[in-house]
Amino acid sequence: MSKILVGVMALGLMACSNQDNLEAWMEESTRDIKVSIDPIPQMTPYMPAAYDVASLLDPFNSAKIVPMGRGHKSAGGPDFEARELRNNIMERYSLESMNMIGVLNLNNQTMAAILVDNLVRQVKLGDYIGVDFGVVTQITDNEVTIKEVVEDRNGEWVERINTLKLQVKEGA
Repeated sequence: MSKILVGVMALGLMACSNQDNLEAWMEESTRDIKVSIDPIPQMTPYMPAAYDVASLLDPFNSAKIVPMGRGHKSAGGPDFEARELRNNIMERYSLESMNMIGVLNLNNQTMAAILVDNLVRQVKLGDYIGVDFGVVTQITDNEVTIKEVVEDRNGEWVERINTLKLQVKEGA
């Protein structure tokens, strides 16, 4: 046991002498090093920015979104100037944001009741509806048929037929 104790003490003394050597080497190595640290820059006082949202356009109000023109009228394409002259509110909403909620018959004229942006609007045959130059071509008890003019991948204007189906709530 005494041999073990002597061995541990010898190791401890060697570690101490190595520590002294290490400290001497570190001091000698760092003697010629010049350290240059830039001073801390002066802080400018915080000035809060005014955030006035009352004058900004609400990005979630679809009534204020006006479709942009897609260029000039090309052969077979829609008439952009006529659209701007019409100024029809129903042309500002996409068909996906509309729900057909009923059918009306006023003075022998069939009309569809469309719910859009929490408002009920009436459309009849020939009315313009949707952002893709849609025209109401048929109104039945269950759906409104719309003929749209859209630009395909090749830049050609083509017609497509779209429908709004009657939305019925359960228990109604």
